[in-house]
Order: sequence, then structure tokens, then C-alpha cells
Amino acid sequence: MDHFLKILSAVPVTLLVTFAAFALGAVIALPLAGGRRSRFAIVRLVTKGVIDILRGVPPVVFVFILFFGVGSDLIRWEPLPAAIVGLGLISAGHLAEIYRGGLMAVHQGQFEASAALGLTSTTTFSRVIGPQAFRVAIPGMVTWLISLLKDSSIVSTIGVAEIMFVTSQGARSSGEGLLPFVIAGAVYIALGTPLAALSRWLEKKLSFGRRA
Repeated sequence: MDHFLKILSAVPVTLLVTFAAFALGAVIALPLAGGRRSRFAIVRLVTKGVIDILRGVPPVVFVFILFFGVGSDLIRWEPLPAAIVGLGLISAGHLAEIYRGGLMAVHQGQFEASAALGLTSTTTFSRVIGPQAFRVAIPGMVTWLISLLKDSSIVSTIGVAEIMFVTSQGARSSGEGLLPFVIAGAVYIALGTPLAALSRWLEKKLSFGRRA
């Protein structure tokens, strides 16, 4: 019971890291996705390179570089903001590709019709293209959120007191190597199950809408 209560006390930190990193990534991903569809080849190339780096470097390595590299010489920051920024940048790379997939799913005729009607770029994106692309991207975004919830455990390596940090401390101090980790696994399942159900519901609902 003691292990469970200690792990439960760390859940708010895990959720804060997960949702803050997701929100940061969702915003940064917008210009990245736009750059991937730019009319200028150099912009597309640079943007693709940035996305490949963000997606290609393992999360734990990226967080270490930000915290121990940038944090020690250029910017001094606490583990929590370093964790959120690190995972947020990684999220941006993945979400940019999810956004791009949503944009590619919109029929080219929608772009041509908007241009024929003389709509501005802002109106075209906000009223015509954006809602359709976002509808396609939502299931992928929720799936990435579930993955990010699990990946948030790596920020324990830089001292953020989330679920895995508290679990490891409990295991070392009590000598019970297995029990705290079993409890932590159950807590992660309890947190991820509603998101998985939401993802399946959205996928079913949006697929039905497209068939209709």
C-alpha cells in the first residue's frame, strides 16, 4: 500500500510532463508541417532534415543533450522544464508528420476550389483544408499521446520526480525489486487505457463520417 500511495503521488508530474510536452509539440509541428509542403525546395529540405533529426534521435539521448549539454553551459534550467522541452521537440517531429499525412488526405480539388473562389490562404486553411486535415490527424495524435505517456518515464534519468523516479527509489530503499515496478506498470495501464479507448472511439467515429 505504501508503494502504491508513493507512486500515485507522482502521477500528476507524469501527466504534467506528458500533456505539456504534447501541447508544445503540437504548436511547433504546425510550421514544420507547413515547411514540408512549401513551394521552395530548400525550405522543404531543411524542414525534412529537422524532422528527421527530431524523430531519429532516441528520446533519452535528446533529453540528456538538452539537460547536460545545453543546461550546463548555455542555459541553466531545472529538470522539469528541460524534460518538457526535450519531449516537446521530439513530439513536434512526430506530430509534424501526422499533420502532413492529414493534409495529404485532403483532395487536391479542395485546394483548387478554394483558389477558384478567391479565398485567402488563411481562410482556405482555417475554413476548408484545416478542419478536414485535422479530422484525419486526430486518431494519430491520440496514438502519439499514448506513446508519449510511456516515453515520459525516461525523464526520471535527469531527476524529474515522476512515476519511474519514485518507483526506482522505492525499490532501492525497500529492497523489493519487483513489487514497485509491477504497481508502476499497473498505474501506466490505468492511465493509458482511457486514451486508448478514446483513440478507438475517434477512429470508429471519424471513419463512419468519411463513409457517410
